[in-house]
Amino acid sequence: MSQSYIGGIITGTLNPLRSLPTATVEYLVVAGGGGGGNNDGSRSSGGGGGGAGGLLTANSFAVSQGSALTITIGAGGSGATTSTYRGSSGSNSVFSSITSTGGGGGGGVNGTTTYDQGSSGGSGGGSINYDSGTSVSGGAGTSGQGYAGGASQVSTGGRTASGGGGSGSVGISTLTTDGNGGGGGTGTVSSITGSPIQYAGGGGGGTRSDYGNGGLGVAGGGNGAAPNNATSALANSGSGGGGGGFNQSTTTSLSSGNGGSGIVIIRYPANTAPPTSVTGGPQVLYNNGYQIYVFTSSGTITF
Repeated sequence: MSQSYIGGIITGTLNPLRSLPTATVEYLVVAGGGGGGNNDGSRSSGGGGGGAGGLLTANSFAVSQGSALTITIGAGGSGATTSTYRGSSGSNSVFSSITSTGGGGGGGVNGTTTYDQGSSGGSGGGSINYDSGTSVSGGAGTSGQGYAGGASQVSTGGRTASGGGGSGSVGISTLTTDGNGGGGGTGTVSSITGSPIQYAGGGGGGTRSDYGNGGLGVAGGGNGAAPNNATSALANSGSGGGGGGFNQSTTTSLSSGNGGSGIVIIRYPANTAPPTSVTGGPQVLYNNGYQIYVFTSSGTITF
């Protein structure tokens, strides 16, 4: 077997210490994050941050020998345009019978909708309230997978949007009249690959450029718009995209960001036999006594 040494981790395609097949595996399944919301150009406001994809992890999933286990990597949701105004939700990620729910898209406003709470999902999208005076909740999260998006303000005159929820906490609410966009909710730190990495954070909410700055995304989540366009979440982070906004100087909308695609990671003791078949081209790692398969594309694994 050929091997290479990258950043302290031995990579390769076969486990050199074969013995009996494994009976259980540890997994991390992260769905695609939601896209950020926006306005339709006639409403000078921000859009809610996208919610993170749902995150599920456990260390004792029983596997059957000879059965191909399906792995699906959820895509991130698209950021809203001025014609859609609400961000698209992310897609589910799947490992065998384990399904993580895609993150909810961020809320937005158009000529007939003065507020929108964002979509529910693994974690919920952030909300926006435009001149309504009504308190608006963020999109709901899925129990055990993520949290709600931030709530929007309760006073009139509001054009500032809230952050999307993360797998670790709710999105930051914007409960003042106008100002900075709300930050995304925190993600979850996992060391399943051997190094601590935070996954599935919320996207930041946008705002109007003369009121403040867009909220910050978390765990690779996109930043909300103002003074610049929002940013998209990092690929395979499962985090939400940043909410769009409005440039008051040029009277134009600032674009929203896309959600990040999901990821599936499986590991088990390195002194057991490798899978008999793997598709999807995962990265293979050997670290800290574990054999690790990192899927960023859909595929199968058979033990």
